[in-house]
Amino acid sequence: MSTKTLRLQIPQWQGGNLEAYHFGGQLLAWLAPAAAGPVATVEVPEPDGSELPLEDGIVARSALLRQLYSTEEILRKEMPDRIVVLGGDCLVDLAPFAYLNERYEGDLAVLWVDAHPDVMTPQHFVHAHAMVLGNLIGEGDPDFTRRVARPIKPEKVMYAGLYDMSPTEWEIVERLGLRMATPSQLIDSSQPVIDWLRSTGARHVAIHFDLDVIDPVQFRSLNFSMPNAPPDAFAGVPRGRMTMAQVVRLLNDVAEQVDVVGLGITEHLPWDAIAIRDMLRGLPLIGEGRA
Repeated sequence: MSTKTLRLQIPQWQGGNLEAYHFGGQLLAWLAPAAAGPVATVEVPEPDGSELPLEDGIVARSALLRQLYSTEEILRKEMPDRIVVLGGDCLVDLAPFAYLNERYEGDLAVLWVDAHPDVMTPQHFVHAHAMVLGNLIGEGDPDFTRRVARPIKPEKVMYAGLYDMSPTEWEIVERLGLRMATPSQLIDSSQPVIDWLRSTGARHVAIHFDLDVIDPVQFRSLNFSMPNAPPDAFAGVPRGRMTMAQVVRLLNDVAEQVDVVGLGITEHLPWDAIAIRDMLRGLPLIGEGRA
């Protein structure tokens, strides 16, 4: 039976309030292997340096909702069986994963490969990219949770690569009973995740892959490598501890067990590429020269 795989390119940046996500998402789409099926791009306004507004507890609420609706329109038109999402900040996976849980009538497990739990609410935080998994479970701001027609059951969610959180995040994760496989548990084996997958009985899985799960010593296109950031800019924020090889092994091991119907890759911040892009723009003949 033939299946339709849609590639969604969503260079969203407002969910993390970081302009570099826009170019990072575009570059990620350029670097990715050619798509075998249809490709659609959600139009996201290019950053212009303007400050984003705080709207009812969420930065850029209205812009994020417009982009969420645009994603939903594409999904309704294309009606894919599988989705690859190239972002952009983590919130880009909200509409695609909600769609997949409807498409497979709740027979969907979600593997969240991330150094952060993404279950915050506007009562705790103002950036929506840290709320996306909570929204998918049915918790958080109603403007976003109402877009999830069939919330994902907590027992069908597992973290991979998560090992520490804020006290608020710990409380939410423990209250929901979300499972977790730490980096140390996944060094040489994917078995903790495979065992959980089998326990769910799910025949399909969607995988959220936030690049910040990777050790920033091995991969520098992450928030933690932001140029000119103050020394304490990321104090207390857990950094990824997995290697690329470990993530590749894990995702392929999962694909051998169940049908992977969703893959979202997010939070690409190519600081060196951004720096040389901006340098080239400032040169004579090739760019604009001196402002």
